[in-house]
Amino acid sequence: MRTDVIAFAQYGTPDVLEPAATDVPDPGPGQVRIRVRATGVNPLDLKLRSGAMAAFMPLELPHVPGLELAGTIEATGPGVRHLVPGAAVFGLASHTYAALALADAGKLALIPQGMDFPQAAALPVAAEAAWRALEELGLCAGQTLLIHGAAGGVGTLAVQFALARGARVIGTASATDLSHVTDLGAAATTYGTGLAERVRGLAPGGVDKILDTSGADVLGDSVELTGNPGRVLTLADPVAAQAHGVRFSPGGGADDRTADALTTVSALHDKARLTQRIHQVLPLAQAAEAHRTVEAGHLNGKIILTP
Repeated sequence: MRTDVIAFAQYGTPDVLEPAATDVPDPGPGQVRIRVRATGVNPLDLKLRSGAMAAFMPLELPHVPGLELAGTIEATGPGVRHLVPGAAVFGLASHTYAALALADAGKLALIPQGMDFPQAAALPVAAEAAWRALEELGLCAGQTLLIHGAAGGVGTLAVQFALARGARVIGTASATDLSHVTDLGAAATTYGTGLAERVRGLAPGGVDKILDTSGADVLGDSVELTGNPGRVLTLADPVAAQAHGVRFSPGGGADDRTADALTTVSALHDKARLTQRIHQVLPLAQAAEAHRTVEAGHLNGKIILTP
């Protein structure tokens, strides 16, 4: 079956993103074919398109970007029993800058009642990363967690997941985003000189675990605050992680926690305790403009594309 997509045939600037068409096969065992209603724009989309990841993740060109979606199931493959045609779902998939996409049924969940497609499409990548990080840190009720980049997409969900576990949370953010972090229920402070002292002031009893979602050169302070690099995990800074003996979680493979993450985020939504930020919703045809906006920075949430 043919479908309209946005693809790039060469690495480069956002201008290499162009309309195209490609075949979407029938779903195989454990797969579903989805009519895409919305897809999120993620930093990895930009890195793949620019060629920054070509040495580590070479692509077969032309390539259709996209890592997450929300939409309705059109067809199911053998062995799929918990999802049926017509169901509204969200989750992780590949090549989602498209009108139709294939996805593994195990990485999808039903969209909670009252959540629209753009809201749902903004969640899967960030939710999986946030949930995976807290699991790898072994965060427990009663512990104090410091989250660097607490106002970002992953950080915002990590704050909410950690609070739901009964942890106390301190979040770092820019001065303009501190109110967002405190509105989530966390204590908040800014980055920069004197960070460790400010955190100690907010947590006189010490910090048990630290999650870095920012990549903002904070791992040295983090090891100092915990006294143990094993209590620090970064999702954003693999080079500094190696230098400081800190864990880096790249995700994927056996570490994927999509199912648990989607269940948790749905439960928060059902309890009216889910906060998320969407910067802008654009037509899929404006994917190049979306990439330019993300590259410019200073976003207040994720950009969503709608075919």
